[in-house]
Amino acid sequence: MSPTTTAVRRATPWLAALLGVLLAAAMVFLGGPAAHAAPGDDQDKTDFYFAGVITFDDKPLEAVGVSIEGNGFEADTSTDAEGKWRLYVPEKGEYTLTVDESTLPEGVIVEGESASQDVEFGLTNTKIVNLFLGEGVRETVPLWAQLLDRLMNGLNFGLLLALASVGVSLIYGTTGLSNFAHGEMLTFGAIVALVFGSILGWPMWIVLPLVIVMGGLLGLTLDAGLWKPLRRRGLGLVQVMIVSIGLSLTIRYVYLFFIGGGTYQLPGAGAPRDIRLGPIALSWIDVVSMLTSIVLLVAVAYWLLRTRVGKATRAISDNPGLAAASGINVDRVIRIVWILAAALAAIAGVLWAYFRPGVKWDMGGQVLLLIFAAVTLGGLGTAFGALIGSLIVGILVEVSTLWIPPDMKYVGALAVLIIILLVRPQGILGRKERLG
Repeated sequence: MSPTTTAVRRATPWLAALLGVLLAAAMVFLGGPAAHAAPGDDQDKTDFYFAGVITFDDKPLEAVGVSIEGNGFEADTSTDAEGKWRLYVPEKGEYTLTVDESTLPEGVIVEGESASQDVEFGLTNTKIVNLFLGEGVRETVPLWAQLLDRLMNGLNFGLLLALASVGVSLIYGTTGLSNFAHGEMLTFGAIVALVFGSILGWPMWIVLPLVIVMGGLLGLTLDAGLWKPLRRRGLGLVQVMIVSIGLSLTIRYVYLFFIGGGTYQLPGAGAPRDIRLGPIALSWIDVVSMLTSIVLLVAVAYWLLRTRVGKATRAISDNPGLAAASGINVDRVIRIVWILAAALAAIAGVLWAYFRPGVKWDMGGQVLLLIFAAVTLGGLGTAFGALIGSLIVGILVEVSTLWIPPDMKYVGALAVLIIILLVRPQGILGRKERLG
């Protein structure tokens, strides 16, 4: 055995001992990797987070599940040995914080009516949430009661969706155009309400009629400045549809430039749901929203069925060539349809901002697919079909949250749309088209 080998063998125990001493010292001075691991270290860190401590009888509770959900984001974590937790979120906004009561000691619940609470940031990028625990048993809400509550929410959503869908259907019926910029008309109404209602402080009973008027002016401007010149040039429907997509993107980013990417609230948003009808809970904003939608939809139905312009609109939807040959001023009727559709979309945008809640630069684009789904489901080109399709989509979207995660609720409505169209391609009230 060489001297070198002998030296190495002799040195090895000493090196191992030295390494052990160094590791032990590191554990002492650093407190071990787990002892100083901050809550939330296993998450993707951002500039915004919620945090807090969960204790019971002045003792920290470990391994209590806490989750956050909202703005298309969700995450969960557990409390550490000191009862601390932290949840990072991508942006400021309103979120729902939920404590998993199954992870609490037996007989301990979160004080209040629910284990969930709405949370939002203040002026800073962090929010400390205090969670108070107490002894008791959580009474679960029966499925039938939850179903009734979801049905009412779905009816509210379906009615406001119908205001926008009817306009899309009327435009398609008279011009054949699928207007992809219709979502930006919704956003326009919400921004008008934001400017006059929140920034200038006007009362909403004045702001709502103003929104309708300015929405109508937007429709008049778009038709006079863009759509009528394109009709005169004889552009095909595909080209015009592409123009509407470009218009949608342009207007959307104009909104982003002027109001930024934040979410803004209208006056009275988030009002407590203190109106009780058995298991159904409503806020006064929900009641006003549904009444407004019903009044406007009844007025549109009367206009279509009883007025000369309304009858002319239906005639153009049935047969534009025959309507023009019979003396109907097609361009004038189309102009009126654009004004009406834009006005309805604008007021729908305000109601959507309250239902969602919040005004955001891309809020119209988020609901556009559901509008098209409602119009297609009810039958292309028929306003009454759009109404029925909107109610079905709205109710399906809200009721589906009983069985699927809220972030997937729109998927269920679109899946039902595909199934129905496989059975009845023309939609519920649509007519079969003869080919050839």
